[in-house]
Parts: sequence; C-alpha cells; structure tokens
Amino acid sequence: MNSLTLKKLILFTLAIFFYFISPIITAPYALAFKDPEGFTIKIELFPGGSITAQRGADKPVSLGMVISIPQMARWPSFTASKWGEPSTVVASAVNAIHILLNIEKGLGRTISILPWNTIAPAAGENSYILTNIPPGQGIFGAWAPSVGSKVTPILHIKGDKLQKKPMVLEIRQAPKESPYFVEIENRPGGRIVAWSKDGPKVLGRVIKAVSGSGRFQGTIFQERGRIRANHPGVIDISTSPKGQVGGFQILPLEHGASKEMYTAWDLTQWLIVAPYTGKFVGSMPLFSGYFVPGPSRGEKLWDMWSTYGRKSLVLVRVNGGKWTWMPEAVGRKDNALACITHIRIYFPFTHPLSE
Repeated sequence: MNSLTLKKLILFTLAIFFYFISPIITAPYALAFKDPEGFTIKIELFPGGSITAQRGADKPVSLGMVISIPQMARWPSFTASKWGEPSTVVASAVNAIHILLNIEKGLGRTISILPWNTIAPAAGENSYILTNIPPGQGIFGAWAPSVGSKVTPILHIKGDKLQKKPMVLEIRQAPKESPYFVEIENRPGGRIVAWSKDGPKVLGRVIKAVSGSGRFQGTIFQERGRIRANHPGVIDISTSPKGQVGGFQILPLEHGASKEMYTAWDLTQWLIVAPYTGKFVGSMPLFSGYFVPGPSRGEKLWDMWSTYGRKSLVLVRVNGGKWTWMPEAVGRKDNALACITHIRIYFPFTHPLSE
C-alpha cells in the first residue's frame, strides 16, 4: 500500500468516525466553540398567532400556533423563580417554559408557555400561553431556550392583569461558549468538576448523594438519561423511558434549604450540591445559561452538529466502572440509583471545534 492510498484510507476512516460515532465520544471535542448566531423565538400573542424560530438570516421555521393567552400573571410563582433575572426565561423544560416578569416582595411573578395536553403545576391557573406544540418538541425540545434567555418586550401588568393588546413576544437564545461537561462524584464530599478547553475546574462539592428515583411528572415526556428541566434551583434528569415517569433532581444548597424542599434531605431522589465560592442557585454554568431538554427523536435543527449536539445527555459510572447509559428506574424506587458513583452531564453545543 503506497503512502497516498494509506492517507486516503486514514481520512476516510476519520470521516466515518466523526459522522457516525456516538455523541458519548464526540461531544467533549465539539463544545468549545459557540454558535456565532444563536436564534430567536417569536410568539404572536393572540389566539391563532404563529410560533416561529429563526437563526440569523435563515428562513423562519414554523413550530406551531398559540391556542390561548394568559389572563393574568402568577404571583407568587415557584420558589426558585426569585433567583432568576426579570424579563428572562426562568425555567426551560419539556412540559413548560416559565418567564420571569419581575420580583415583588422577594418572590417571582411569572407567565408560562405550555405545550398541548400536558401538566405543569408551576404554571398556575390562567397564567400561561397555551400552544399546539407537543411536549418535548419545538420550543420544548430542539428549539428550547436556556435559562437566562432574554425576553422582549417587557409585558406590562396592572395588578395581576396582563396588558391586553396584540404583540409579538421574542425570546433570544444568545450564543455563548460553554464547558464540555460537568462530572459529579455521587457521594457526600464528592467533587463537582467542569471540564473546558482550559482544563478542569472544581466548582463545588456534593452535600447529599442521590440513590433513588422519584415520580417527577414531566419525565413522562423525556427519554432516559436526558434533561427534563433546568431552572435556577434544579437540574431534573429522567431515568425512565419516554412515556413513563421516573427521575431525580440536582439541587443547589440554597434551594435545598427552602421550605419547599425540606423533604429532599430525607428522601433519596435528590442530590444536593454546594459551591466552593459564591452561589450555585441561579448561576452559570449549572443553574442558568446552558442546559436544555434538546431535540426529541426525529427533530432536526440546521445541521448535524446542532441536531445531535443540542440533544441533552447524561452518562453515569456504575460502581466505579466505565461511563455508560443511565440505568432505567421507573416511578419511586428508593435504592434504584445507589449503584451510581459518578454522573456526567454534557453541555449542549451547535458548532464543531475548529482552530
């Protein structure tokens, strides 16, 4: 075999490798560069209004339609909303997007965007935009905005009532560079390490490990080993197949200390973490800025990198072994995850690594 033939064979092998290999392998090497454009979601705030997403000068992508609009805002909203930034997305999930309008008396006031035929208790009654988009798809899937995404215009409120006039709500998913992944040692005192192009950085420590799965409702719309939701006080991870309920949550210490979450210290379905310095709650990279549910099966974005790179992925090590898929745990099983010694969460990416 001459050198030219060998070179062609090597290049062909590399091409096959990078095109077909599992995200488990390629993801760490594809995260360092942000998408230079980001995208904007536009929602026409009236029944029958269109919902679209647009990236730069690309043609808008039609994602669905508005069925109904909110009659009022919700106050007080869910506890962790008070750690968000007004006029931003304060929660992104397969079954809801929550938008923080403002903070009043130390508590958040929100409106929500819901998919069709789903359950989202945090939305409140008459405080949501109902869409015809299925759970886990569109703005609740491939085009989901991350926590902290800017929302314009600011919705005007008189008391609890929203200003009633047609307008277009815009959610801007700005480009940003992220770490490759974060690894968590699932034991009290275990390290929480973010890996980026600059190397590892210890973010904090585990206060309480997770060992069981629980009945977190929205996990019915997400696949096993994927992120169900992210907000300033939680990373919610599915351990069940799509169509069944099961998962666990990662909480920052500040939220674990709230009255809402006092049972998390006694139950096995919560992993509680604390930072070395500053705060975790509402802060990047774990509780703002990056994590999204990502594309469902069959959903596509603008290219291969975005379609597969934005798909959330959580791997584990069982009893200190090799990295592998999340064990299946459906419903409440208090010891189903006791075998997990390490957790790795990949950050979404949309653009390949380049020099």
